[in-house]
Amino acid sequence: MFLRSRHFSRRAAAVSLTAALAALTTAGLTWNASATTSAAPAASSVRTCTADGLRLSTGRQEGAAGSLYLPIRFTNTGRDSCALRGYPGVSVLDSRNRQIGPAATRSGRSYATVVLAPGHSASAVIRTTNGPIGGACGRTGSYLRIYPPASYTSVRIPAHWKVCSHTFQVGPVNTQGAF
Repeated sequence: MFLRSRHFSRRAAAVSLTAALAALTTAGLTWNASATTSAAPAASSVRTCTADGLRLSTGRQEGAAGSLYLPIRFTNTGRDSCALRGYPGVSVLDSRNRQIGPAATRSGRSYATVVLAPGHSASAVIRTTNGPIGGACGRTGSYLRIYPPASYTSVRIPAHWKVCSHTFQVGPVNTQGAF
């Protein structure tokens, strides 16, 4: 692209950036503002995991340094490998399936594509504070509503979870169990 002017408008910059991202997507690469890793070549031919092909469960709640952590496990129940990349959507529901408070925010941690062979699992970790340190605690929920990454279909799993101090975060899906 050649510019005839010394001035490059914001609109022109946005159009150029959009065109560059579209070219990357067409080439099979992905870009994320918080992580600049591309999908692994082996993962590019693997389909994305869907809610129908996953069993979701929670691990053991743990506390550390004023925080409570709860892993959410994604297990591939299909016959073929599938891939997960990014953050799940997570919200707390009461016994009548009404959402309590806002959904979890993303931790900001970088991530990569996780390929799950049949029967294998990966996890994402949710976090809140351990009590009302910077604000009150909300009501204890009965369920977590979880949208796997890149899915518009949610899964509801039983979980007693309450958000304290307006802190509710989720980490990306990974195999290390990291937040």
